[in-house]
Amino acid sequence: MMGPAHSLSGAAAWLGVGAAAAAAGRPMPWPVLLCGALICAGAALAPDLDHKAATISRAFGPISRWVCEIVDKLSYAVYKATRKQGDPRRSGGHRTLTHTWLWAVLIGAGTSVLAITGGRWAVLAILFVHMVLAIEGLLWRAARGSSSDVLVWLLAATSAWILAGVLDKPGNGADWLFTAPGQEYLWLGLPIVLGALVHDIGDALTVSGCPILWPIPVGRKRWYPIGPPKGMRFRAGSWVELKVLMPAFMLLGGVGGAAALNVI
Repeated sequence: MMGPAHSLSGAAAWLGVGAAAAAAGRPMPWPVLLCGALICAGAALAPDLDHKAATISRAFGPISRWVCEIVDKLSYAVYKATRKQGDPRRSGGHRTLTHTWLWAVLIGAGTSVLAITGGRWAVLAILFVHMVLAIEGLLWRAARGSSSDVLVWLLAATSAWILAGVLDKPGNGADWLFTAPGQEYLWLGLPIVLGALVHDIGDALTVSGCPILWPIPVGRKRWYPIGPPKGMRFRAGSWVELKVLMPAFMLLGGVGGAAALNVI
């Protein structure tokens, strides 16, 4: 799928989690619901770090382009080192390492560790990075073009500072779900794992499928492209994505958010 659809699906997924948490008796404070949805929307772009033409490669100027080149080469190296006889030969690392459940879990766990050990500046950095990605994904028309980069960064930095200040207030969710002393913001890894997995599921619906299960082998393949029957798949950017899935994500996100806030 394309960046906007990935971001919308990430936001909708976290709002759905908020609805489930409310139904289970562990409701999210509204700042957690809002921050989690924005982080998940940004994290849903992150698996495309292996693609030099993806939205994330442009989000932070030369730095993100350089990171994408490194991740692409790393992913390709891992693919070559672990492929089985049934896996095809390829020339790049797109839709390999960063499109797996293992990558999603490791990135989420790393974020949680950083959040509880790095203090306020680590939390601000996590929020800033994902606010930039969320803006690039959800407001893609306004954020398009290099001339808007500085404005996006300023908006993301301001949003991160405000949201961190709101979360720090008692009862607003810094210790949501994990309440032991020193576990504040441990939950920040959850929307990142969810965003990455939602991205992978979205890509699995497209023509090429997605090797979500790696390194678990399936038959003669270790990089088996998971997906529905070929007749149910679509091409990225097609009318199915733009006219069906994106409106559905918006509707589901709205319903999930309303349920999470006990409006319905």
